Amino acid sequence: MGGNVGAVLAGRYRLVEALGHGGMGAVWRARDAQLGRDVAVKELLLPENLTAAERGNWIARVDREARAAARLKHPGIVTVHDLTVSEDGRPWIVMELVRGDSLAGLLARRGPLPVEEVARIGLQVL
Repeated sequence: MGGNVGAVLAGRYRLVEALGHGGMGAVWRARDAQLGRDVAVKELLLPENLTAAERGNWIARVDREARAAARLKHPGIVTVHDLTVSEDGRPWIVMELVRGDSLAGLLARRGPLPVEEVARIGLQVL
């Protein structure tokens, strides 16, 4: 199952809109029908040239990373709610949906930021 608007993952997460994409996959806004809330769902794309063993290792690594992230609790870290596998065997990570602007969007809108604000953002990242 590739990401398509309207597709349902794990019988409960309906993909609503693509939020962004990169080399590792895409992030979707999805509706969790079971809990009645919006979530972010990361669709992980596996490189096509992997052997079966490499594919298994890659999926196991994603699983370990998702489990480690799920144990973290911090206001600056997105909460991982679920890890599921699509019909084609690819892992999908279901996370808290955080609404907001990116740093790039903020800079495009406001231009250079005051030093104090840059320092505050830097401290939050740390």
